[in-house]
Amino acid sequence: MAGHSQFKNIMHRKGRQDAQRAKIFTKLIREITTAARLGAADANANPRLRAAMIAAREANMTRDTIDRAIKRGSGNEADANYDEVRYEGYGPGGVAVIVEALTNNRNRTAGEVRSIFAKHGGNLGETNSVSFMFDRMGEFRFPLTAGTADEIMEKAIEAGADDVVSGEGEGAAHEIYCAQDNFNAVREALEKSLGQPSSAKLMWRPKTTTPVEGEAAQTLLDLIAGLDDNDDVQNVYANFELSDDALAKFAA
Repeated sequence: MAGHSQFKNIMHRKGRQDAQRAKIFTKLIREITTAARLGAADANANPRLRAAMIAAREANMTRDTIDRAIKRGSGNEADANYDEVRYEGYGPGGVAVIVEALTNNRNRTAGEVRSIFAKHGGNLGETNSVSFMFDRMGEFRFPLTAGTADEIMEKAIEAGADDVVSGEGEGAAHEIYCAQDNFNAVREALEKSLGQPSSAKLMWRPKTTTPVEGEAAQTLLDLIAGLDDNDDVQNVYANFELSDDALAKFAA
């Protein structure tokens, strides 16, 4: 299981999302606002906005809140202008880390991200210093109740997807991956065959993973948690791999 999925499962088991709903809503509202500002206010004509709205509904955001965020973005209000920034670096154990942020102050965000890396034994690098270790792909998540692993695999192949990973246990899901250029076509096909996904977005998927154990693993998870806690940070991806024993330990 890739590092970002392992981390999300750990946080789900710890109830982290419930404890930080306000922070999650802040990130979702920024994404909705930015998607509406950069594209159409109509979700049917704006794939990024549609994906953001799906994520918001999955987090139980009200329709009124979503509509207000779209209105702010499409109206080009001054406080709705966020820059998209990507940071790359290395964490403990030589793990490659990509950070995506939306910010209205690049200097502030860069300083905060650099400080978080340094605090947890990491190093912030230059743009493109680690992204070559990842593929930019579309990711669709469906609940396990959507079908068996074989059924989901069949539907994914028919839709033109490239890979499927079906998890097990609490917080797990069917994860379907496709090439970036095929994102819209695959999304439409999957919605026809499987219904609305719980998540649909472009993401960074590691080509290979780096195993981490013990203290390095704990420090790495602390680094990712620190980045995830930052209001400007939208997504964190890392190419680490935890053993089942280590995963159980950190989820406890």
